[in-house]
Amino acid sequence: MTDLDRQEVLSFISGSQGSGYAPQGGEINGILKQLHDGMGADLAELTANEEAAIKSFNALMAAKKKQVSVLSASIEEKMERVAKLGVDVANMKNDLAATQDARADDQQFLADMEKNCASKAAEWEERKKLRAEELLAIAETITVLNDDDALELFKKTLPSPSASFVQLRANKRSLLGQARRLISTTSRSGALGPRPELNFLALAMQGKKVSFDKVIKMIDSMVATLATEQTDDDQKKVYCAKEFDDSDDKKKAVERKISGLETAIAEAEDGLATVKAEIKALEDGIKALDKEVAEATEQRKQEHAEFTELIASDTAAKKLLDFAKNRLQKFYNPALYRPPPERDLTEAERITVNLGGDVPTVAPGGIANTGIAVQFTQLSSSRQSDAPAPPPETFGAYTKQGAKNTGVIGMIDLLIQDLDKDMTEGRTDEEHAQANYEALMADSAAKRSQDAKSLVQKQGAKAGLEGDLAEHADGKAAASSELTATLKYIQSMHNDCDWLLQYFGVRKEARAQEVDQLKQAKAILSGADFAML
Repeated sequence: MTDLDRQEVLSFISGSQGSGYAPQGGEINGILKQLHDGMGADLAELTANEEAAIKSFNALMAAKKKQVSVLSASIEEKMERVAKLGVDVANMKNDLAATQDARADDQQFLADMEKNCASKAAEWEERKKLRAEELLAIAETITVLNDDDALELFKKTLPSPSASFVQLRANKRSLLGQARRLISTTSRSGALGPRPELNFLALAMQGKKVSFDKVIKMIDSMVATLATEQTDDDQKKVYCAKEFDDSDDKKKAVERKISGLETAIAEAEDGLATVKAEIKALEDGIKALDKEVAEATEQRKQEHAEFTELIASDTAAKKLLDFAKNRLQKFYNPALYRPPPERDLTEAERITVNLGGDVPTVAPGGIANTGIAVQFTQLSSSRQSDAPAPPPETFGAYTKQGAKNTGVIGMIDLLIQDLDKDMTEGRTDEEHAQANYEALMADSAAKRSQDAKSLVQKQGAKAGLEGDLAEHADGKAAASSELTATLKYIQSMHNDCDWLLQYFGVRKEARAQEVDQLKQAKAILSGADFAML
């Protein structure tokens, strides 16, 4: 019931109680007709507004659902892009680190090669210089010995023994010449580098008095030395091959370890980023849930306040209509009139009545002194202050309009039924709203508890991933240091073994030839010595 309807009913009730006023059924019907038309217009307007609101709400929900679908697809696409970019960045970082390490190794290898090349170039220049000096000395010696004056001098200075002795001396010189040529050929091969022992051996074979025993011992010593050197080279070749294999295996193992650690680091970083995003989503969800709960609680308070106001207003209106109906029943149907209950007297008032005194009647107050008060509805004072219209002129005795007034009482009953229906619907809506609110609070509490547990778990997972990431990073740093040390060791092994492995066959063949030539020289000298005996 609107405020205007309430005002009209109260005006009617107030006007009907004026002194000397004779109610007219036509005016009552007009008022009720006006109330009916106004309520019908309000109902139509409210229905139209509700239908428009429903249509607008459905259109808004459809647009929002479409917008949510588009935004969800966009979020998924961007999350995929973020994950892909994270993996690409991790791979690029790994490639950068590997490239930097390879560049450092190449620079170190280049520096070692420059150093080795400079050393080898210096050695080669020294070898060339020694060879040139040796060739020059031999050429000068040959020139001096082949000179005609030298030959004449040798003829005059050398003794001329008997023919047999000359033949033996010639054989001895021939054998010594053959031995020296073998020694000279061995010394000029150069595959084993400078050999001072050969120079000493050649020097021992010079002069007029040559001790073959001493030369043979020197040859035996040199053969033994060459055998020892070959054994050392064989052992070193085996050692170098073994060390190269072991170092290469260790290098590959460390590289695999680093690769595994880099993969683990990338996975840990991806997992950490995912967990952080999930933690942020949970925290935002909890905040949003708390905000929604607060808003729902505030809305529920407002709805309950509106319900309380509605019940108070409808109850007061119902009592007021019941009072008006009872007042009309007193006039038109006295048999149906219900007198107000007698007021309970206090003990002092009962004593006053028993003594024959009068107890003053206190005005009931409230709306039109009916004793009915309402706290939530304030009626317009301007409408109540208007004086009722003067009654029309009547002639003769007044007759009650029973049938018409019965219709008025029926209209009041309909109004009371509407108020009962309104209060019933309000109570039903209040119960449903309270039940929905309690269900929402229970669901929200359960969801918040679950989200809080998930948040604690995610935070624990985050701490674990951070610890794993730090552990993997330390392991990678240690493995990188180990790999650097291994590469340095491999480089040092290359510096020590590459030359030997490259020229091993050449040196072995040269050493075998040198041993063979020394043995031939020994055989020649042994034969010369036997001939002397």
